Amino acid sequence: MERKRIYLSSPTMHGKEQEFVKEAFDTNWVAPLGPNVNEFEKELAGYVGASHAAALASGTAAIHLALKLAGVKEGDIVFVPTLTFSATCNPVVYEKAIPVFIDSETDTWNMSPEALERAFEKYPHPKAVIAVHLYGTPAKLDEIMDICKRHDTVLIEDAAESLSSVYKGKQTGTFGKFGIYSFNGNKIITTSGGGMLVSEDGDMIQKARFLSTQARDPARHYQHSQIGYNYRMSNVIAGIGRGQLLSLEEHKRKKKEIYQRYQTAFSDIEEITMNPLHPDGDANCWLSCMTMAEGCKVKKDMVLDALEAENIECRPIWKPMHLQPVFEGCDFITLCQGGKSVAEDIFDRGVCLPSDIKNTDEDMERIIGIIRELYV
Repeated sequence: MERKRIYLSSPTMHGKEQEFVKEAFDTNWVAPLGPNVNEFEKELAGYVGASHAAALASGTAAIHLALKLAGVKEGDIVFVPTLTFSATCNPVVYEKAIPVFIDSETDTWNMSPEALERAFEKYPHPKAVIAVHLYGTPAKLDEIMDICKRHDTVLIEDAAESLSSVYKGKQTGTFGKFGIYSFNGNKIITTSGGGMLVSEDGDMIQKARFLSTQARDPARHYQHSQIGYNYRMSNVIAGIGRGQLLSLEEHKRKKKEIYQRYQTAFSDIEEITMNPLHPDGDANCWLSCMTMAEGCKVKKDMVLDALEAENIECRPIWKPMHLQPVFEGCDFITLCQGGKSVAEDIFDRGVCLPSDIKNTDEDMERIIGIIRELYV
């Protein structure tokens, strides 16, 4: 008999979501826009402490609009961390701009401020910097913000994985000129799909709403003076988001408990190290990850194979973008001379562990037992 399936990070519904969705159906507000969209924007902005928010079809759409609002055009340079999901950098190419990939640092696995400084030496006038809070762990924001400020460059925060994570008492996604969140099915809260763009600049958010509704001019007839996009969130999935937002703190608490459970369970195995957490931050621990020591008999694929053989979903760490065939030829800035970069090393030795908040004690013991068995 097939063993129970354990997921990496699947949606968790609570029933509250149905009340908002039912309201959308009862009032026939099932098309894009509507009361749920308006309220979701207000509620999310209120939660993170942002002044303005625009609910969009995806986190990728939010990054794309942030780049457009930052004035990114064909041929412009945009600095992007190499250790991230492709959705962070694909929108750079949508605008025919040029991504330059920045190596990670070991303290948080996020963009290295030192490598970012080196990138500015080589490319003094980039149009924007995109910082990612990988797996929910805040980046070194003080250093990154200082560098961007000194070089008068727009900072965009990709907080797709870090909603509810805090850095020095402030929510990630609210430090840069623009912040983006994702509500994809595997995120800490979900709308099945969807994203949010936040900013302190109300005019910019208003323009984002304009661009995301096909850039329709305020005329009686259908008139368009700019290219627009079909990027607005529907009233139905915004209802799911409103219900999910009510459980966000509970989800965060459970994610953190999962991380601590793994950390304690593997504390006696010197070859295993959990992904680092910023000491000045409060990470949401969206995905718990582990790395195996260099030269250890247990390799990444052994862990992946052992878990997958028992019907347990897991995945490797993101493959760095500078190694992706689609970005072949793009520049990569690292502090490593001649050796393996930090991002490549993390990728070579890292695994994302099952971090589903519905995991039972028995599920966690099963996962942990399979991994520990490899070290016997």
